[in-house]
Amino acid sequence: MTDPEEYARLMARVHDAVLSGGPAPAQPRAVVSDSWRRSLAGGVDPDGHVPPLVYAADELRERRAAHPLAEVLPVLRSTLVSIADEAMHLMIVTDADGGILWREGQADVCRLADSVGLAEGTSWSEDAMGTNAMGTTLAVDRPVQIHSAEHLVRTIHAWTCAAAPVHDPDTGAVLGAIDVTGPLRTRHPATLALVTAAAQLAEGQLRVRMTARDEQLRRRNLPHLLGLRGAALLSPTGRVIAMESCDRLPERLTTRPGALSLPDGREGVLEELEEGYLFRLSGGTRVAPRKPALRLRFLGATHPVVTVDGREQPLSPRHAEILTALALNPAGMTAEQLTLALHGETGNPVTARAEVHRLRTALGNDVIKTRPYRLAAEVHADFLDLPNLLRTDLRTAAAAGPLLPRSDAPLIRDHRNELEAALRQTLLTAGDAEDLWTYAHNPAAAEDLEVWETLLDTLPRYDPRRPQATAHRNRLRTP
Repeated sequence: MTDPEEYARLMARVHDAVLSGGPAPAQPRAVVSDSWRRSLAGGVDPDGHVPPLVYAADELRERRAAHPLAEVLPVLRSTLVSIADEAMHLMIVTDADGGILWREGQADVCRLADSVGLAEGTSWSEDAMGTNAMGTTLAVDRPVQIHSAEHLVRTIHAWTCAAAPVHDPDTGAVLGAIDVTGPLRTRHPATLALVTAAAQLAEGQLRVRMTARDEQLRRRNLPHLLGLRGAALLSPTGRVIAMESCDRLPERLTTRPGALSLPDGREGVLEELEEGYLFRLSGGTRVAPRKPALRLRFLGATHPVVTVDGREQPLSPRHAEILTALALNPAGMTAEQLTLALHGETGNPVTARAEVHRLRTALGNDVIKTRPYRLAAEVHADFLDLPNLLRTDLRTAAAAGPLLPRSDAPLIRDHRNELEAALRQTLLTAGDAEDLWTYAHNPAAAEDLEVWETLLDTLPRYDPRRPQATAHRNRLRTP
């Protein structure tokens, strides 16, 4: 999207042409054309549609109080409302059906929104209002920006909006959408990134609360587990949160009490507790062989260490590179592929085979299998966890160092650069002052002028760290 006003005029011509069946001067974006088709098939009238009121005042209060996003509303307000006020935008939060639960922003913009029915209690699903950021993001389950005549209904062509879905960290189900909407002139290219980061922040906060509830559930129900062999405690949604003398279980089990068969053939009984469930394996059932537990801590590691079933073991740089390559390629690698990944075109597969043989001797043949080379363990690697940390714990991610910083292996170098780019971009767009302060002191960001300038923009005016950050920024500006 180039000039917003020029694009709006073009899309108005496209909109008219498509709906009249005539030749269009351009093609709408795929997400827009697909949404137009769904909306028209659902009976949305581009010329006369108004959003239906689905929640009266009493029901709206009840739905707000019961909705999971009510827990993170303060975070969303601190992240979005002040920005929305300055930019003449509204912050809107919907439920999974597209019903607007909260709408906040400047009074003048709220009055404009009222004139098109953009109000609390109304439905903005695609079925109700056609193509719009809130409804379309819920329909496609990904962030969406809709501008001007990309909206199917003509009465909202004077608006621009961006929205992102928020997911339940427990079940993965869509809980609702976070939307930033404003008059056409207020469009900003960073709005989509902003709402995406806000949705990720909301999901991270929900995950923290879920973890706290899990811990409370574990403490309250510990007596049910102690003394049992082959038992597990489940959350109210069936997620396994604790086990006692019990080998691997699926991440989630059915919540239907009674006899239960596991995918590996083991059988047991599920009992309902006051909160959650207790699963007990039946006596004499087959127990699946346990995989070794392999933990790799390679971010910022100049002296890498591997942990196998709780036993720490130092690694040579080459062995750390091999484990990283195999963790990144869980389907396995041939000696030739491993050689290319670690040495490039000049490598020798014979050398790679010898190194893998020595590594298998050190860690155990049950950890690394052959033909092809692959990890046969439960792998927990900080570099595999980092993308998820960008959504759930940005502060911890900001403190992470680069992947095997001393390695020059092609595969390691490329993945290290990808992780650093993702971390940098996320922090620049979504990091708060503490996140950015932590990241700025990461070796990867110490000489990054944009990071230090963003940090200064984020630090409060009287923060005692401002003089140090200003001096560092000024040094980087000096030619």
